[in-house]
Amino acid sequence: MSVQIKKFGQWLISLTGVVILWSLFANSGFISQDLFPTPGQVWAAAVELYKDGVLVSDLKISMKRAAVGFSIGASLGILIGLLTARVKFVTIALEPFLNLLRPIPAIALVPLAIVWFGIGEGFKYFVISYTVFLAVWLNTHAGASEVASTYIRAARSLGASKFREFFEVVIPAAAPHIVVGLRLGTALAFLSLVAAELSGASSGIGFRLQDARQFMRTDRMFVGLIELGILGASLDAVFVYLSQRIVHWENA
Repeated sequence: MSVQIKKFGQWLISLTGVVILWSLFANSGFISQDLFPTPGQVWAAAVELYKDGVLVSDLKISMKRAAVGFSIGASLGILIGLLTARVKFVTIALEPFLNLLRPIPAIALVPLAIVWFGIGEGFKYFVISYTVFLAVWLNTHAGASEVASTYIRAARSLGASKFREFFEVVIPAAAPHIVVGLRLGTALAFLSLVAAELSGASSGIGFRLQDARQFMRTDRMFVGLIELGILGASLDAVFVYLSQRIVHWENA
C-alpha cells in the first residue's frame, strides 16, 4: 500500500508541476491563448462539453470501439502468435506475410477499410483490430519461440503429452511476453481509434477533435487530448496491476 501511495504522490507532484508550467506559459503572452489555452479555459470547455452531454457520450462510444477492436485483435494475435511460434507449417505459411504487414501503419488502411466495410462501425473495428493484432502477435510469437529448451526436455522426460507441453510449459513461459504485447496493444488501440474516428465518424473523441479543429476551438482539442491521456494511463495502470497477479511467477 505504501508503494502505491508513493507512486500516487509522484504522479500528483509531476502533474501539478506540468499544470503550473502550462499556466505560466499560456499566460506569458508569447503565444495567443486562442492557439494555446490556459488550464482554466480548458476546464471551462470540459464543463461546457459535459453539460452538452457529449463529453460522456463520446467517451462511452470511443471506449466501446476500442474494447471491441482490442478484443478481436488481441485474441487473434495470441492464437496466431502461438501457432507461428510452435507449428512449423503455420510458421512457413504466415510469418513472412505478417512481417510484411508490420510496417504498414493502420492509418494507411483507413481508405481501404472504408471501401470494404463502409463508413459504419465495421471499418473502425477493423483498423483497431489490425493494429492490436500485429503488436500482440509479434510479442506472443517472440515469447513462445524463446521458451528454454530445458523446460521442453524436462516436460518430455516426465512423459508430458504435446497437449500438456503446450498448455503447461509453452504458454506459461511465453506469458510475460504476451502481457507486454497486450499492454502495448492497449496503447495502440487508442492510437488507431483516433485515426479511424478522424477519418469517418459522427461521434467519439477523435470526431470531437476534428470538429473542434474546424471551429478553431483549441480548448476543446486540449480536452480531447487530456481525455485520451487519462483514459490510456488509467487502463495501463489497471492492466499492469492485473498482469502482476495473473503472471505472478514472473515477479517471484
